[in-house]
Amino acid sequence: MPVISKFLGIIITMHWEDHAPPHFHAKYGEYDITVNIQTGIVEGKFPKRASASACA
Repeated sequence: MPVISKFLGIIITMHWEDHAPPHFHAKYGEYDITVNIQTGIVEGKFPKRASASACA
């Protein structure tokens, strides 16, 4: 899985042949979210502090 970015302990990845719609995954410790690129809708949970950084 290709890593797009690493910052503040958050790892952003995109999977090459993943399902539609276009999205990226963000991992922070044991937390994991999926963010739809077109709408910005987030699935999953992050702590408040990490959530503000990953979705900004």
